[in-house]
Amino acid sequence: MELRLLGEVSAFRDGSEVDLGPPRQRCVLAALAVDAGRVVPADRLIERVWGAGIPRRGRATLHSHISRLRHTGVEIVLRSGGYVLVVEQVDLHRFRDLCARARGDVREVALLTEAVALWRGEPLTGLSGDWAEAERYRLTQELRVAEHDLVDARLRAGEGEALVAELSARAARYPLDERVAGQYLLALHRAGRSADALAHYRCFRDRLVEDQGTDPGAALRDLHRRILAADSDLSGGGVAEPVVVPRQLPAAPPHFAGRDADLAALTAALDAAEQGRMVVISAVGGAGGIGKTWLAVHWAHRQLDRFPDGQLFVDLRGFSPDDKPMESAVAVRGFLDALGVDPGRIPVDPQAQAALLRSLVAGKRMLIMLDNAADAEQVVPLLPGGDSCAVVVTSRRTLTGLITRHGAQHLPLDTLSEPEARALLTRRLGAARVEAEPDAVAELVELCGGFPLALGIIAGRAHVHPRLPLAELAADLRGTGVEPWSDDDPATDLATVLSWSYRSLTARQQTAFGLLGIAPGPDIGLPAAASLTGLSPADAARVLRELQEASLLGRDADGRYSMHDLIRRYATDTAQQLSDDVREAALRRVVGFYAYTAHTANRHLDPHRPTPRSGPPEPDHPHPIPDLPAALAWFDRERLCLRAAQHTAAAQEWHQTVWQLAWATMTFHLRRGHHRDMLATWQVGLVAAEHLHDPATHALSLRQIGGAYTLLGRHDEAIMHMQQSLALAEQHNDHTNQAHTHRALGRLWERRGDDRRALRHATRALSIYRTLGNPVLHAWALNEVGWSHARLGDHDQGRDDCQAALTLFRLHHDTNGEAATLDSLGYIDHHTGRHEQAIRHYRQALTLYRGLGHAYEVANTLYGLGHPYAAIGRREEAQAVWREALELYRAHQRDEDAAKVERLLDGAR
Repeated sequence: MELRLLGEVSAFRDGSEVDLGPPRQRCVLAALAVDAGRVVPADRLIERVWGAGIPRRGRATLHSHISRLRHTGVEIVLRSGGYVLVVEQVDLHRFRDLCARARGDVREVALLTEAVALWRGEPLTGLSGDWAEAERYRLTQELRVAEHDLVDARLRAGEGEALVAELSARAARYPLDERVAGQYLLALHRAGRSADALAHYRCFRDRLVEDQGTDPGAALRDLHRRILAADSDLSGGGVAEPVVVPRQLPAAPPHFAGRDADLAALTAALDAAEQGRMVVISAVGGAGGIGKTWLAVHWAHRQLDRFPDGQLFVDLRGFSPDDKPMESAVAVRGFLDALGVDPGRIPVDPQAQAALLRSLVAGKRMLIMLDNAADAEQVVPLLPGGDSCAVVVTSRRTLTGLITRHGAQHLPLDTLSEPEARALLTRRLGAARVEAEPDAVAELVELCGGFPLALGIIAGRAHVHPRLPLAELAADLRGTGVEPWSDDDPATDLATVLSWSYRSLTARQQTAFGLLGIAPGPDIGLPAAASLTGLSPADAARVLRELQEASLLGRDADGRYSMHDLIRRYATDTAQQLSDDVREAALRRVVGFYAYTAHTANRHLDPHRPTPRSGPPEPDHPHPIPDLPAALAWFDRERLCLRAAQHTAAAQEWHQTVWQLAWATMTFHLRRGHHRDMLATWQVGLVAAEHLHDPATHALSLRQIGGAYTLLGRHDEAIMHMQQSLALAEQHNDHTNQAHTHRALGRLWERRGDDRRALRHATRALSIYRTLGNPVLHAWALNEVGWSHARLGDHDQGRDDCQAALTLFRLHHDTNGEAATLDSLGYIDHHTGRHEQAIRHYRQALTLYRGLGHAYEVANTLYGLGHPYAAIGRREEAQAVWREALELYRAHQRDEDAAKVERLLDGAR
């Protein structure tokens, strides 16, 4: 039987169409067909078919539909936890297979042509509902990518003139798509129409600058330059779209040895999955220090050619000694960043983020490595939805849920055999040294029990001291009484090996080792380590390098240092040998470093934000943050450490520092969309503020929690916290916090659609700001008052207020405020018939917002800009900006806004 989804949902047997019944029954079949060959849980199937409108006897109704489908000849098998559709061919999977095979294949054009030809119209025609609509949109995006890939392939094959007509239509359909523009330019040039190509580039550039406030990207500019220079190489080569291909794998273990059977098992699982067209999930299990990560990373590097679309890697920190396991949502967000997703386009809801991740990896040949998982529940949101990716999971636990529900292949690791252990030492120390002392090597292997971590520590010690006899090392280790490794508590058994390695350190190295064990965060950079240890950066780098050489510390490609979980647990224990004063002083230094550097970086992010009366003290060796890009990069690197530093400060009851860290990280959380981080940080900050006995600080903290709740759509909780903030400010005659909170309440009520209440709060804020002598705050309130007046129909008053605000913003160089006010004026101009002026104001706002990276406001301004375009008959431009707004609204899960734009686009067709 053949199933077709890329058009009307239909089925054929021996060339004849099969009657699949009513639309709901066809939806059941489609919901199974997109995952043909894999178990679809009954609950997930019901959700796909009925969405929120599940019938009272949902499972019985589902079974009835499945029974009728079986009577038509469709093979649906009941498996543990769900149903599996068994079918010879599904056009969707054929399409994806052809697209995947085309990458790098000499038959690329033929394969992609065949793939695109499978489409017979809009996918899933005849089906309705949330799942069908979302799947239809996602599949349509896959077709668009395939069509673009086909054009690139034909250009690479030397075509040109034959593509001109097709690309002319495509350029009109996607007027702001740089990839399409580049293809069209190259086709025109090859057709002998270089003048037309250059003219199209000028038009495209002007439109891009006008609508988006930006110039074309480097690839398109380079193509334009080469056409101007009549570059002869353009006659036979094409253009390639810059694609983010993540390469997150750690470096391959340099001294890997053995594990041939385990490596073969992983490869066999991948081979079988590719033949059966299903996702492969390999769960590598075993005790800590057994070598799970080394095996997985080594195998992955040997298979890189099978994953041309990239490799994603994350340490889920399931057994970290200093922190709880990483939340799945944090890992999903990290993968989205690695895939190049604009932070402004990432949805707020964690489930929506996971769905976006599945969409991005669908159809791609990628490896996803999930290291150090705590349990199956942590892993499931990170699994891909298609059949083209491979997943390798490592964990100290047997992930039964992953094995039973998702068909994972379990690979339990044992200790290394004697030959394998000997081979590992040989790779690290050299054959000559190992062969010179065979008895000592045999004893070392026996004492270490075949555990790679223990062998690595010993090899590191021997490598650092090349003249030390291995027999002496064995005698020293023998004297500590190392016991065989136990599955019950691996850390205890390795403690003797670690203690032996620890005793070989100098006093300064021992102190640094212990302090690194208690440092906040999963890793640490050199500047923070220097503050932690109280050493100069040069001395700290030297000590870190020495610990690294002793295999007690790892360093990644970005220069950040971390410890294996077992080693860190031991380091934390050794820190208890230091005096309380030494430990407290070290933590004060490193937490103070994070607080001071965060304040420094924040000044680049938001130079107009008033700073607290007392900031963190400057450390002995401050880390320079020269500009905005450096500030954002530092915050990105230190995000987890900043959260950990705040928790450390809270545990030590350093309340001022706790609050300072909340304040200094707020703008970063807003810019990057880390709204949950913002809420959590301010919740800890509020507890600290209550101990500081400063009503202003307390009121500010309550307001910021309310603001975070507002961004997360939790309006009732937002109102409660803002009302508490306002009451506290009024009780202490704190006019500044009163005004700030009235402004925040105005924004909240405007989000809830109550413009009159929003106006009351904005007006109250304005009246207070007038008495405070701060022109920028005065301008913000003026704009919000003007906006509320305009929303209520008083456009003349609204224009006067906003013009006054614009003058103040420009006078004081507040770009964000200027953009907001220009947007307000665009709205007012459009609603008073001044459409050309409205377009100018909206475009100016759009340029400023794009420069600031405010994707949320970019979407709103694009939506507004489409209305004056439509009003003066420029419908193509209106549709173009509305389509872009729609993409942003969908990315942010702003469903009501997206539906509003879809209605406009439907009406404009």
